[in-house]
Amino acid sequence: MELLTINNVWMMICTALVFFMHTGFAFLEIGLTRQKNTINILFKNIFIITVGLLLYYIVGFNLMYPGDFNGVVGFAGFGLEAPLADGSLDLAYNEGYTYWTDFLFQGMFAATAATIVSGAVAERMKIGAFMIFTIVYVGVVYPIAGSWQWGGGFLSSLSIGDAEGFYDFAGSTLVHSVGGWAALVAVYLLGSRIGKFNNGKLQAIPGHSIPLATAGVLILWLGWFGFNGGSVLSANPEATSLTLVTTCLAAAAGGVVAMLTSTVLYKNLDLTMFLNGILGGLVGITAGADQMSPGDAILIGAIAGALIVFAVSLVDKIKLDDPVGAIAVHLICGIWGTLAVGIFGEKAGFDQFLVQLIGVLCYAVFCIATSFGIIYTLKKTVGIRVSEREELEGLDTHEHKMDAYPDFRLNEH
Repeated sequence: MELLTINNVWMMICTALVFFMHTGFAFLEIGLTRQKNTINILFKNIFIITVGLLLYYIVGFNLMYPGDFNGVVGFAGFGLEAPLADGSLDLAYNEGYTYWTDFLFQGMFAATAATIVSGAVAERMKIGAFMIFTIVYVGVVYPIAGSWQWGGGFLSSLSIGDAEGFYDFAGSTLVHSVGGWAALVAVYLLGSRIGKFNNGKLQAIPGHSIPLATAGVLILWLGWFGFNGGSVLSANPEATSLTLVTTCLAAAAGGVVAMLTSTVLYKNLDLTMFLNGILGGLVGITAGADQMSPGDAILIGAIAGALIVFAVSLVDKIKLDDPVGAIAVHLICGIWGTLAVGIFGEKAGFDQFLVQLIGVLCYAVFCIATSFGIIYTLKKTVGIRVSEREELEGLDTHEHKMDAYPDFRLNEH
């Protein structure tokens, strides 16, 4: 009983840390975008976490963890029904945590996928269309995708040669790439912001508060202590301490290498690249944080940091407008981190790498198909893009009738 209590308390602390990550996402997104859209971005972030939790209660948890199934889709019923023993909560549910802690910890993860999309579509997507997308993607798509591995679905039992099962410790693919693929589709269907590409030439659109963006990244890094540390699913001292060490080293390496790479290529010390490099390192280590040595973690983070710089450049070259770098951070580094399990993990080898690759491809097909279906349908029905006037004057004024900084407004175009 004492061990269960210790484990459960650790899991609840980690739940709180993951919840705090939503503050980090909000700060990062508003910091890297213009002040005239601040209320709109904050509204979306609050909508995601509140409605996301309710949806996870209604259908998500039982879609993601349907019980005994070994397939693509399973469903254990609506709402929550805690297991009982002698009329009270069954504490034998899991040696690391209770049923209620399980629900809340997983529920905090669920909303993250839509938050990733929020940043990518910032400053030009209709709030109503985004809300509908969030409901479907968080309520249905994410839990089904999660069930394929974490819920005992077909990827958890996929075997090739010596490899037994797709592995994603804390969600490089199951959380970050699931959001990243949807972000890619959404940005493609939306088009770029007015003024981003003039006559085919890239024009920078600076964010209004780099200090806020910096605070957001540091808060996200702190939240990752719960994101990865909680994914141990107990307070096991050896496993949790190693996981936190690999997480932090990968983040540090990602930031330093992104900073150095961007400096060599562009001859300037770009803080935003530094910040996204940290996030890239965190996303990259997430799939195998419990398996890596400190040296491997540094290498994984370093490669993620370099990937960030080239991925941001690639996204711009193909005329996709991602204001916060969500595609580079969450999709590209999510894929890298997942494949890295087959290169550096405990069961590293060609067979495991192949299993990891198949997993990545399965999620790519599913997430691209579902997000395209949702967003394209919205585009052809209610519309997904605000008018030119609304975009130029700001979504805060037109969609919310509010101003984030009523006593301090910059001239913006």
